Amino acid sequence: MALLAVAGVWARLRAPRATAALFVAGVVIFSGSLYLLAISGVRLWGAVTPFGGLAFLAGWLTLLLPAKRNP
Repeated sequence: MALLAVAGVWARLRAPRATAALFVAGVVIFSGSLYLLAISGVRLWGAVTPFGGLAFLAGWLTLLLPAKRNP
């Protein structure tokens, strides 16, 4: 859904590719680390998960801040 939102406001964003990349990185890192944790049982993957969450947050900020500046 977030990538659809990026596509919908592509022209209004300063760095639309970076915003989309942050969302993709968030999906891969967050979900991927949880999958690896569940499959392998290596608890170290749990420490990687917050970086995916930070990528998601950064993606939302880069998506929403231009909208706040230009209503």
